[in-house]
Amino acid sequence: MQTVTLGKTQITVNKNGFGALPIQRISTEDAVKLVRKAYHAGITFFDTARWYTDSEVKLGEAFDGMREKVYLATKTGATSAEGFWQDLETSLHNLRTDYVDIYQFHNPPFCPKPGDGSGLYEAMQQAKEQGKVRHIGITNHRLAVAQEAIESGLYETLQFPFSYLSGAQELALVNKCQQQGMGFIAMKALSGGLITNSAAAYAFLAQYGNVLPIWGVQREQELDEFISYIDAPPALTEEMQELIARDREELSGEFCRGCGYCMPCPAGIEINTCARMSLLIRRSPSQAQLTEQAQAMMKKIEDCMHCGKCKSKRPYELDTPALLEKNYEDYKRILSGEVRTD
Repeated sequence: MQTVTLGKTQITVNKNGFGALPIQRISTEDAVKLVRKAYHAGITFFDTARWYTDSEVKLGEAFDGMREKVYLATKTGATSAEGFWQDLETSLHNLRTDYVDIYQFHNPPFCPKPGDGSGLYEAMQQAKEQGKVRHIGITNHRLAVAQEAIESGLYETLQFPFSYLSGAQELALVNKCQQQGMGFIAMKALSGGLITNSAAAYAFLAQYGNVLPIWGVQREQELDEFISYIDAPPALTEEMQELIARDREELSGEFCRGCGYCMPCPAGIEINTCARMSLLIRRSPSQAQLTEQAQAMMKKIEDCMHCGKCKSKRPYELDTPALLEKNYEDYKRILSGEVRTD
């Protein structure tokens, strides 16, 4: 079994982390069953957030009475000390615990530090002194904020998108975290569903001893794939390297990662799905992408007001309105039969 230690936290877990964002989409009964199956298979790191609706509640029920056997990481998107304490107390209640193993600032537009006027880091320090937080972390989608967090020496973990579609800048973050003794938690390890070969994704990340990937799991079949890698880790074979090279070539350039930080849209457009529909429909063809409901979702792109709000919140410097329009035109050609996806 491959394990990873998250920097100076000394948290050592199986190389598979459980990303609990998707369990907000399933029933409590199914979520509890899924999470407990992961635990019994050897997965002990579970990541959630206040923003993930009832995800914390479901984890709390799953691990009620066995809290000390798992590591729980959650996040706050608070912008003030008051909001921080409200989020923390809510998370502790939901998770049915009196402490969080890693408490993370959730994708802040700046790197919280003592004396910056927000009061956020001071609140985090106080929570740690009180024993409600064991380790301090930060998540982000912005390279500049991530780099500042590493250099500050204030954080024990960084959660950042990292997969075989990542570039040299992301890899530099991984290496810098290792040098600083800082844990690296890899989100978007499947690039928001664009990577369809989980074995290749696992084998690639297994090269980096300081990286803990958290896989977003919603279905038992998905979980079974990652469980199978515990005792039989996929090797990065020549065939797998060729597959990765093909994916990198196909997905190079500007594409939506599906992070959702451009949301909500004032016009009601589901940007994080619509802006990558062309890739989704080709890489994981499904009739669900062509239903009347899906067509109505894509048609909402016509309501774009070009207000610029999505562009102001984008973490990847994408021209979001242009990307939406490009995907919509392609989608209409697919519906008309002008373009085939098989």
